[in-house]
Amino acid sequence: MQDMIAKCRLEVEGIYNQFDASHDLDHIDRVMKNAEKILATEAGADELVVRLAVLLHDVEDAKYEEMQKVTTMELLEKIGATQQITDNVMSAIESVSFSGGNAKDITSIEGAIVRDADRLDAIGAVGIARAFAFGGARGRKLYDQQEEARMDMSESEYRKKETATVTHFYEKLLLLKELMVTKEGTRLARERHDFMENFLHQLKIEID
Repeated sequence: MQDMIAKCRLEVEGIYNQFDASHDLDHIDRVMKNAEKILATEAGADELVVRLAVLLHDVEDAKYEEMQKVTTMELLEKIGATQQITDNVMSAIESVSFSGGNAKDITSIEGAIVRDADRLDAIGAVGIARAFAFGGARGRKLYDQQEEARMDMSESEYRKKETATVTHFYEKLLLLKELMVTKEGTRLARERHDFMENFLHQLKIEID
């Protein structure tokens, strides 16, 4: 297992180092730490599948489509994953994306762990930092007091409109606490959610 994980990490380093700071290799390492915490509380989960899914979950992220030169399936084949491992990893990865609230159903405990681990990195102090890093990389406004958050949208609508970063908090980040699946993920999300609420409160004071 360790050999396959090490090979996988070497393969993805070059990919994620092309991305901006919101989805770089540090993001992957933080998600892995989150996944390890949740794994410790979920009996029966396949650790190899979870770790590979974490390492590979952003390889084909639509936000970085222009940088993609290899597919997740190709990487799994390259590191020697069996068909069963490949199928389970791909299933877990498919569960991760928020997609404007149109996420696919979770079909395994491994998918639940990876989704919660990834979403934990989207909230709290690091979530705030990542949101503004991504917004800055895309040239988005910090905030727009006239802009209304969209609460009912398709995946294409979610990805198409480039809203101000603070609007993104209301369209996604503040919703994640209630969308956690695992018990440990839910517990860890509470403190991070509260930190975001306090940040937005202070930001509003300073803007006003």
